[in-house]
Amino acid sequence: MLLRELNSNDPWRLDSNPFEFERHRQMLRLSLAKGIVTDALEVGCAGGAFTEKLAPHCRRLTVIDVVPEAIARTRARLMEPANITWIVSDIQRFSAPEKFDLIVVAEVLYYLGSIAEVRATVQSLARMLAPNGQLVFGSAVDANCRRWGHIAGAETVLEMLREELTEVERVQCIGRSSNEDCMLARFRSPMDFPNQPNCLR
Repeated sequence: MLLRELNSNDPWRLDSNPFEFERHRQMLRLSLAKGIVTDALEVGCAGGAFTEKLAPHCRRLTVIDVVPEAIARTRARLMEPANITWIVSDIQRFSAPEKFDLIVVAEVLYYLGSIAEVRATVQSLARMLAPNGQLVFGSAVDANCRRWGHIAGAETVLEMLREELTEVERVQCIGRSSNEDCMLARFRSPMDFPNQPNCLR
């Protein structure tokens, strides 16, 4: 099913749907809250729609996806910019020697097999974050994810992320369809400005 979708001109309507355009606009705004990013990690590139928006603002960007065809499509779309490292990897098995100033993980974690796997992945991502770095998370809400047969969505994962990191900002994107309901949130390391209160929207 996934490979058939990737062979279409616009997988998941990421380039043509106003809801997806707004979701990506907010994701980019959250990702660039501290300006140009030195070392970024994008978990899951799909067809490359968001990667194309993020890459020009990163000195170095590592893109991982478990599906080789997704990596290949995104590489072709972006025409191999020199600042991107491409890795075919399951997020549960991925590790990197460096810490990242920005980690973006959107519409990915609900594909994992269990709540325990989601929690372990959240903990692993938190360990990859640099002391002054930020993590941008996005997901469809719990109700939609469970209706689609996934284990959990935004609300469940947000609780796990708050156990590891400090939430700074949250945005909800709602489209015309009942399937178009996504929560986005920006987190920072608890070591970064520990005395500042959370600022949620």
